[in-house]
Amino acid sequence: MSQDTAIFAGGCFWCMVEPFDSLPGIEKVRSGYTGGHVANPTYEEVCCHTTGHTEAVKIWFDPDKFSYKDLVELYWQVADPTDATGQFADRGDSYRPVIFVNSPEQRQIAEKSKKELNESGRFDKPILTSIEDAKPFYEAEEYHQDFYKKDPLREAAMMAPRHDYQAKYWGDK
Repeated sequence: MSQDTAIFAGGCFWCMVEPFDSLPGIEKVRSGYTGGHVANPTYEEVCCHTTGHTEAVKIWFDPDKFSYKDLVELYWQVADPTDATGQFADRGDSYRPVIFVNSPEQRQIAEKSKKELNESGRFDKPILTSIEDAKPFYEAEEYHQDFYKKDPLREAAMMAPRHDYQAKYWGDK
C-alpha cells in the first residue's frame, strides 16, 4: 500500500476534517497549523494572527484508492476559493484558503485544477486560493481533533454556511 499526504487550509479546521475523513483510501485527517514562522504554535497564538499560520488539515491517503486530483476537486467544494481573507464566518489570515503542495506533481495538479476552475465560469469572481509549498505542519491540541464527532450539534451549526455554498455552486451533494 502506498501513502501520500495533502494539506489544505480552508477556514476553521473543525469544518475541514469531516468532508475528507470517511472517504475510501483516507487513512487519517488531523487538524493543525502551517505556513507560519513560529514553531509549535498554540491555538491561542494562531488566533492572535501573529504567527503567520493558517488553520489546516493534513490528510494521509492511499493514492491508489483516492487520488490527489480527487482530493483537490473535493477541496474546491468545501472551501470558497474566491475569498482570500477568510472563510464564511471565519475572518483573517489564519483562515485563508491555501493548498499546500509537497511535490512538483501536486503543484502541477493543483495549478491545473485551479486554472480549469477559474475558466469554468462557475464563479463570477476570480479564484484566489493560494498554492504554496508545504511547510512544517504542527498538529493542533487534542481537543481540536475530530471535533465533528465530539460536538456534532455545534459542528452542524458551523457547517451551515459551507452547505449553503455547496448547494449554490456545486448543487446538492
